[in-house]
Amino acid sequence: MRRFRLGREFGVFVALVVLCVALTLLNDRFLTPTNLLNIGRQVSLMGIMAVGMTFVLVSGEVDLSVGSTYGLCGIAVGVLLVAGYPLALAIAAGLVLGAGIGLINGVLSTYLRVPSLIATLGTLSMVRGAALILTDGKPVTVNARNGVGEADLAMFEFLGQGKVLGIPMQLAFFIVIALAGWFLLSRTSFGFRIFAVGGSAKAARVSGINVASVKIWALTLMGTLAALAGTLSLAFLPSGQAGRMGLGLELDVIAATIVGGTTLAGGEGTILGTVLGVLIIGVLRNGLVLTGVSPFAQEFLIGLVIVVAVAIDKWSTSSKSN
Repeated sequence: MRRFRLGREFGVFVALVVLCVALTLLNDRFLTPTNLLNIGRQVSLMGIMAVGMTFVLVSGEVDLSVGSTYGLCGIAVGVLLVAGYPLALAIAAGLVLGAGIGLINGVLSTYLRVPSLIATLGTLSMVRGAALILTDGKPVTVNARNGVGEADLAMFEFLGQGKVLGIPMQLAFFIVIALAGWFLLSRTSFGFRIFAVGGSAKAARVSGINVASVKIWALTLMGTLAALAGTLSLAFLPSGQAGRMGLGLELDVIAATIVGGTTLAGGEGTILGTVLGVLIIGVLRNGLVLTGVSPFAQEFLIGLVIVVAVAIDKWSTSSKSN
């Protein structure tokens, strides 16, 4: 608790509490169990990807292709299901595809020494284009009429629309992924190497850490989680179009991670902070809708939050260095 009070997460937590109190006073529907569960479901997919982005940013890299990976992998799972492949095989193929995209990003940014910002900006367009080629720009709809087996369709819909102990499945996945991410980042040698590489790649290399391998694994994990989120998205709304699915999602994911205290400079960040950052973005979006703020103003305010968060991150980083 003492470390929590002294850490960045405490400030994020206080901001979240203040935001919730303000929205409760402005609208009596905000604090209802139904709305809170709805917020949890809405932020889950972004949260799953933000856990992966935490590993990437802490390692000193960035991944702009996560929205495209989300769209391609989700649609690929749908295409395989419509083609008659079993559910387990289709989902496994989607996850492997996501991991492969992350692996390519990792190789480009390490062994080929292309800055990850540029490498993933390129793969963003390439992956989006691959999704359009795969579907010929047409929407993919997963239903019995298109040839999906009843048992596979029922299980697929349960993954996206079902509940466990009253908790939406998407939120349940987010909770499990967040706990696993927390353990991996803060309680394992891999997490230690992630922080070491992000803090100083040169010092980590001198210490015997394979810097390239660590960064590749972080980006591969990111790709896998983006694929999982895309699959769950299609399971919730069983129809997706390559040109629209996941469009711009990378900005929300990076913003939520930074709002949670993960620095763009690398070497700092926690899963708890990321979860709080995801909740702040989700609560803010939900509250703006409940209070009747126009969609145009919503985009402006969300963008303002992102700019302020990045500015605070840069200011705090430069203050520490001085």
